[in-house]
Amino acid sequence: MKLLLTDSGVKNASIHAALVEMLDKPISECSVLAIPTAGYGHPMVNPTMAYRFLTGQDSNPMVELGWKSVGVLELTALPSVGKDRWVPWVLEADAFLVNGGDALYLAHWMRESGLADLLPTLSDKVWVGLSGGSMVMTPRIGSDFVGWKPPSGGDEALGLVDFSIFPHVGSPGCPDNTMQAAEKWAEEIGNPGYAIGENTAIRVVGNTVEVVSEGDWKLFNY
Repeated sequence: MKLLLTDSGVKNASIHAALVEMLDKPISECSVLAIPTAGYGHPMVNPTMAYRFLTGQDSNPMVELGWKSVGVLELTALPSVGKDRWVPWVLEADAFLVNGGDALYLAHWMRESGLADLLPTLSDKVWVGLSGGSMVMTPRIGSDFVGWKPPSGGDEALGLVDFSIFPHVGSPGCPDNTMQAAEKWAEEIGNPGYAIGENTAIRVVGNTVEVVSEGDWKLFNY
């Protein structure tokens, strides 16, 4: 699977161009599934914010980019309907737009639903993450970002990449997310970590990792 791990959606022309290149065809020809699940596990997210994400009224461009079609894939519902019903939806999609929220809650439901097991077979699909929807792909999120506590404890996410992400650097809504805080976070996690702001994304295609940015970011290697 190809990953476009954003802080705040497709916020600038550089991230938009990277997305189009990863899709291999125009956005207007692509069908996507929007995944709002992470929001329900985060104390700062409410149903209004999920609605705004799904209807393209958010300040983080994702759903409203001009897709051919947009569907909703709610992961908490999948175990009750069976894989024979939802797997074809996943296979037919060109990309997944994954809202922010609690990364560990999202990781839990990706495992419970079976979507996490399916990801390695989806090499032609694009995962467009936003904040927690990006952090879910990392090995660890760090104790600073643990809100919802998984049954197994800890701060481990899915580990599909070998680096972690400290998001929202410089965001007025997250005044504690500074570069200084990110440096302390990086010392804790024990693997490479990127501190990024709203104008930065990390593109992963195969073994190639590339920062796509029109803003501030920093890589920590501890």
